[in-house]
This record gives sequence, structure tokens and C-alpha cells, in this order.
Amino acid sequence: MDLIAVLLEAAYAYMGAGIGAGVAAIGAGIGIGKIGASALESMARQPESTGDIRANMIVAAALVEGAAFFGIIVCLLVVLLK
Repeated sequence: MDLIAVLLEAAYAYMGAGIGAGVAAIGAGIGIGKIGASALESMARQPESTGDIRANMIVAAALVEGAAFFGIIVCLLVVLLK
């Protein structure tokens, strides 16, 4: 392989890792926003179940955030181990 091909391959890996980390963060933001909006709407409709809805919202948001962190870590590993 010549030098230009190797440099382009590395550049594509870094660019892909950056785009992947950004997409993971954007997706998590959208997901947590939808969870919060739905929880607030359901609390407004049924105020007596606020505690249960809040607990389920926190668990769901933590799962979404964990998946986003996993995606960002994978992208960082691509950059650091390349």
C-alpha cells in the first residue's frame, strides 16, 4: 500500500468515529427528550401515579444514556487504538 491510501484509511476511521460519537449523543438527547415529554404528559393526565411514572422515566433515561455512552466509548476506542 502506498502512503496516501494508508493516510486516507486513517482519516476515514477518524471521521467515522467522530460522526458515530455525534450520532450517539444526538440520539440519546432525542430519546431522553421524548421520555421526559411523555412522562410529563402522562403525569398531567394521571397525577396520582406521578411517583411510578417518575421512577420508570429515570430507569428508561438511564438505559438510553448507557447505550449512548457505549456508542461513544466504541468510537473513542476506534480513534485511540487505530
